[in-house]
Amino acid sequence: MVFGQVVIGPPGSGKTTYCNGMSQFLSLIGRKVAVINLDPANDSLPYDCAVNIEDLIKLSDVMMEHSLGPNGGLVYCMDYLEKNIDWLQSKLEPLLKDHYLLFDFPGQVELFFLHSNAKNVIMKLIKKLNLRLTVVHLVDAHLCSDPGKYISALLLSLSTMLHLELAHINVLSKIDLIESYGKLAFNLDFYTDVQNLSYLQRHLDQDPRASKYSFHHHQEEEDEPLQQGSSPCSTPRKSRKSTKDSKNPYSTRGLDKFSALLADLEEKRQQIYSQVDSQDISFVRFVYSSSNDCVPIIVKLKDQNKQDQNKGIDLKMNQEPHKTQKLWINRQ
Repeated sequence: MVFGQVVIGPPGSGKTTYCNGMSQFLSLIGRKVAVINLDPANDSLPYDCAVNIEDLIKLSDVMMEHSLGPNGGLVYCMDYLEKNIDWLQSKLEPLLKDHYLLFDFPGQVELFFLHSNAKNVIMKLIKKLNLRLTVVHLVDAHLCSDPGKYISALLLSLSTMLHLELAHINVLSKIDLIESYGKLAFNLDFYTDVQNLSYLQRHLDQDPRASKYSFHHHQEEEDEPLQQGSSPCSTPRKSRKSTKDSKNPYSTRGLDKFSALLADLEEKRQQIYSQVDSQDISFVRFVYSSSNDCVPIIVKLKDQNKQDQNKGIDLKMNQEPHKTQKLWINRQ
């Protein structure tokens, strides 16, 4: 059984630097390591790679021969690698005895949350060579300085994790440079632990690029009609309509108080049963009213005798000369 890492991330996130540093660290602790470069666009490697995809295919040759751009060329290279997986398998077999494997993949994110070629390559290696691999997804730490970019990075990480279906670790890279990007809205633990993202709402509203998508702005436009002479493109004013009275007081309560609420409602229900003949009550329900209270609704059973009397259907025939017959059906 062989262990290793699949190192992925957007362009410039530091994948090659990470592989170089990790290989040096593993060597210092006495562990044999082999770095496998699967990025056909990476022609300047700071580490000695055990396997290089450029021995199989080069991105520059693909772009020139097939008139493709960089993105289309990388997709073609991954497809070509999947078709020639036996070549990669033969290169890895001598390393399986005592090496830890580091796979340095391209930085095109579509390969890992949209296309299936890179995933198929990984899965075939796992099945044929009995590998145990963990995905290390690098995200540049400067994205934490922009709430919109940070949320985008979270969505990318989540979609990649679901697509690859492997053990997954997200790593903030270039953390030593984070102070140069400006002051963060929250401490670093907020971003590494992915805490309550609703706290970013205020910062998103202040961003002119994201404020137009804010729910609060759309709500203001619906609550306050356009004034005479105002333009529909003008900035909407804050709504004067208060939502304080219409807010359910129980909506902010935690689960720890939910049992107390149910007990209170049950006590009220029993009081109603004791005041009214319980045989006439079908059930009692409570609804929230605008007066910040729960109002009971009592549903009584219908009078069975009266209901039986009204079950019949009365047919009334009324014939008039030179007119069509009419039939009245009274159902109760």
